[in-house]
Amino acid sequence: MPGRGPDELFHEERIRDFLEARGLGSGPIRAERIGEGQSNVTFRVRQGDADLVLRRGPRPPLPESTHDMLREAALLEALGSTALPVPEVLAVCEDDSLLGVPFYVMPYVEGRILTTEEPEGWDRPRVRRTVSEELLDTLVALHAVPVDAEPIRGIGRPEGYLERQVRRFAALWTANTRRDLAVVADLAEWLGAHVPVSQRFSVVHGDYRLGNLMFAREPGRSPRTVLVLDWEMATLGDPLADLGYLLATSADPGAPSSVMQLSPVTRRAGYLTREGLAERYARATSLDLSRLAWYEVLALWKSAIFCEAIYTRWLSGERPGDATFAPLLERGVPELLEQAEERRSAA
Repeated sequence: MPGRGPDELFHEERIRDFLEARGLGSGPIRAERIGEGQSNVTFRVRQGDADLVLRRGPRPPLPESTHDMLREAALLEALGSTALPVPEVLAVCEDDSLLGVPFYVMPYVEGRILTTEEPEGWDRPRVRRTVSEELLDTLVALHAVPVDAEPIRGIGRPEGYLERQVRRFAALWTANTRRDLAVVADLAEWLGAHVPVSQRFSVVHGDYRLGNLMFAREPGRSPRTVLVLDWEMATLGDPLADLGYLLATSADPGAPSSVMQLSPVTRRAGYLTREGLAERYARATSLDLSRLAWYEVLALWKSAIFCEAIYTRWLSGERPGDATFAPLLERGVPELLEQAEERRSAA
């Protein structure tokens, strides 16, 4: 369990008292860190018969407008009125004196998250294709949620979404890097000068990928989506931003790898390729994908920028214990930018 300090990640006594005061658990706590997220921190918390998940941001100081657990919890509560498979928010803590940052609590749900390995029996092409179809069809369902009525309308301001993304991430690079990579500003200028006209608006997840879906597979049934996770960056905007991000970070057979290909299982036979995912999305939505390369450039450029923030925090000693992901970013960030430049040539 993490050490004790003013910004500790977890504190058994304080969380025990918090949960008991809200009738969510009773007695001693058992907690373990779960998930492979590189941004926010998630714990499975068991207290008596209660089996819960606590989600919080990383240790402060935090970049402005990032890791906002209160906003994420409010967004999940709004989406809870839809048929989307989103986590149920059981309690929210705005008091940062407990853990140094706000957090929220949701029920623990059993399921499978696919990253580097597949569960037994899932290694067949038919099952793999079903997983890909679930991944894409869940995205289509997300983008079909009506956005013109409360509480969904309160999630964000869709007009000007793409322009704001370019401005915001350009500023984040300046605030979170220690090195000079001129291609970042060059890509920002190109993105800003070639912003597509959004065909429509939708809920946008912002980090939609296979590793943020949890699957269940009951006996006699194919894999099905039971939860979509990690809604920190969700808002209202252009749905093709999600599709561009999904494609840009998907692992395709024979395609160059990157630090953002967090579910490399999709290189195996049976999973839909990027082209196959795009074709299925186009059939389901009837949206014009002729400018899709622009959205992929945006996704790779943004990924490089938030990975650079992780790398800088690691260099500053703010990610103790990270011996795997952050060290890769010295080269991983320039590689993402190289791939963004390659996609720009196709836009």
